[in-house]
This record gives sequence, structure tokens and C-alpha cells, in this order.
Amino acid sequence: MENNNNEELIQSAIIWGIAALILAILSCTFNSSAMVLRAGFFAKLFAVIVGTASGTAGALIGDAIRKFAHPDAVFTGGGMLSLIWIKVFWKVGPQVIGLVIGVMLGCALVLR
Repeated sequence: MENNNNEELIQSAIIWGIAALILAILSCTFNSSAMVLRAGFFAKLFAVIVGTASGTAGALIGDAIRKFAHPDAVFTGGGMLSLIWIKVFWKVGPQVIGLVIGVMLGCALVLR
């Protein structure tokens, strides 16, 4: 039982790490703010590394929050589309929020 939980944690860390790497590269490449434009190549490379690590940590924290706060039942008055939106949010929403906050915060701390 414990081995299965470890494998699940490693698998989700790899998936969210890849997503964090992609988001960190995109945020350092296509960002036209002054702090990114004046940074050199190695500063941007270090920002991508730190952003990937902090984004992965943020996504894993978001996953822990999702597992803790996930509701047992969902009531909606909006119909089928509202129900689908709620189910999709509780599947990946907190992880994506943690991913974005972690990547942006990690990159901004390096390039500050």
C-alpha cells in the first residue's frame, strides 16, 4: 500500500515537473517585462531552474490541498456544463494554481 503511494507521488512529481519546466521556459522566453529583458542568459537559465523546482513544489502542495479539501458531493444549479467545470476544477485546479504561483514566484525571485 505504501509503495503504491510512493509510486503515485513520484509519477505526479514527474508530470508536474515537466509542466513546470515548460511554463518556466515560456515565462522567461516570451515575457517582455523589464526584469526579464535586462537579465542575461545565465540569469534566465537559473530562473528556469528555480522556477521549475518551485513550480513542482507548488503543484504538489496544490495536490495535497486538493486531496484534503475535495468535496464528497457537489450540488449545482447550472446544469451539466457547470457540473463538468466543477469536476475538472477538482481534478487539476489546485495543482495548476500552485504550479503557476510557484513558477512565477521562483522566476521573479531570481530575476529581481
